[in-house]
Amino acid sequence: MPITKAILLVGGEGTRLRPLTLSTPKPMLPLAGYPITAHQIAKLAAAGITEVMLATSYRTEVFADWLAQQDYLDLQIKFAIEEVPLGTGGAIRNAADHMNLSDDESVVVLNGDVLSGHDLTQQLTQYAAAKAAASLHLVSVADPSSFGLVPTSDTGEVLAFLEKPKNAAEITTNQINAGCYILHCDVINQISQGVPSSVERDVFPALLTTKAKVIGYLDNTYFLDLGTPYSYVQGSADLVTGKVSSPLITKTGQAVIHPTAKVDPSAMVFGGSVVMAAAEISAGAVVSGSIIFENAKIDVNSQLFDSILGRNSKINSDLILTKIVVAENCTINTEIPAGVRVWPNLELTTN
Repeated sequence: MPITKAILLVGGEGTRLRPLTLSTPKPMLPLAGYPITAHQIAKLAAAGITEVMLATSYRTEVFADWLAQQDYLDLQIKFAIEEVPLGTGGAIRNAADHMNLSDDESVVVLNGDVLSGHDLTQQLTQYAAAKAAASLHLVSVADPSSFGLVPTSDTGEVLAFLEKPKNAAEITTNQINAGCYILHCDVINQISQGVPSSVERDVFPALLTTKAKVIGYLDNTYFLDLGTPYSYVQGSADLVTGKVSSPLITKTGQAVIHPTAKVDPSAMVFGGSVVMAAAEISAGAVVSGSIIFENAKIDVNSQLFDSILGRNSKINSDLILTKIVVAENCTINTEIPAGVRVWPNLELTTN
């Protein structure tokens, strides 16, 4: 049976991305001009998915507002609300309960904070040929010491789900879970309703104890966890420059500049930067690898590298700033060190 339905896990609070996520759920932050969620749905649609259920919990109204306005994704999109956070496993079961699934169906599940260039169509093909209960997209990483490990057999069957290694001797593979699953309905129905659980720590290990067939789809094309401000900036730049593709991005280059933004002819905007609606980049300014939100302004001769400037915020003239995060409604009058995050509604001035 063709797989046409998917669940997108978008319920997390995105605490590592604060202050950006104080008002916007992480999956709704814009990447190259579109919400992270939109890129993932477009990827699902390109693989033949026609119905997507958003498993939401935090700031559900933001998703609802976007769904009411979006007109560029031509498939059925709904959302299932968790009254209390249910973890990845509980969220999958709650979302599935809102879908009209038959006993023979399987469902694609995507984590809402991953940017991936992997071939979902090929993963679906492998899953169907293997007649498996579940499939996981796996990637190989240079240093797996900070991840749970997923060793596989020569035929691709998952052998174990190992906790983060405590020492080098416990590193038996460099393969890790990349956050895209295909699950048969039988697997989903085994998840308890309304009970928090983890698909990674509870559901998948339990499957192996029952001798269910779980396969890994190894694809190292591109993988990025968007969980920090700097990986978020990198992911956006990678989409703009074409390092990773999205069906929503039809033209790549050095920058995406909204038609209503004002960029002075003497300013330089490059490195995969995004300048959103009504933003202003003044004369002599330099913007590289950065995201400039709506109505933000960079004044004369200031330079911004690998950073985020929030909605309605301003960087005044003659400043050089690198790897900073400025939330909405802020004014920056002084240089600040790399790594600083400025919370909303603040003005920073030299003493």
